[in-house]
Amino acid sequence: MSADLSLLIVEDDVAFATALRRSFERRGYDVRCCEGAEGLPALLAGFSPRHAIVDLKVVGGSGLECVRLLHRHDAGLRIVVLTGFASIATAVEAIKLGACHYLPKPSNTDDIIAAFERAGGDAQVPLGQRPTSIKTLEWERIHETLVETDFNISEAARRLGMHRRTLARKLEKRQVK
Repeated sequence: MSADLSLLIVEDDVAFATALRRSFERRGYDVRCCEGAEGLPALLAGFSPRHAIVDLKVVGGSGLECVRLLHRHDAGLRIVVLTGFASIATAVEAIKLGACHYLPKPSNTDDIIAAFERAGGDAQVPLGQRPTSIKTLEWERIHETLVETDFNISEAARRLGMHRRTLARKLEKRQVK
């Protein structure tokens, strides 16, 4: 395996991490996974990746701490923060701590590889924002509330101001991972 194609995935969603891992392995990457900051020192003792994907919310705290640890381990490491909870504040902090890019979910393997390959910023990027549909905003809020309530549907429904059965029906239509 080429050292240039080594990848560390820091993600606590096992299903998502497995899907990412398989996708990158099909493209020739040597991939290792970790669920949070606690496991990083032991993993990095025997593995020196050239690329890393870090989820913003991981086991035991913030992915930003993982970015800090990874950047301290190797300042040349290309780190992409991938999150379903994107915000300007966390994007700025991720870049300050050593990430090369910050991508909102859903992003695919091609998006992540493009982020690894981009060395600098793009001054020509349009300043307008992409339109977000009401359904997407609703789903993002539902998922955020589910995470806050440890996937307790009754409590999430109460916080969202909807009937539990209504929330359950919405979840049946679009599976939470």
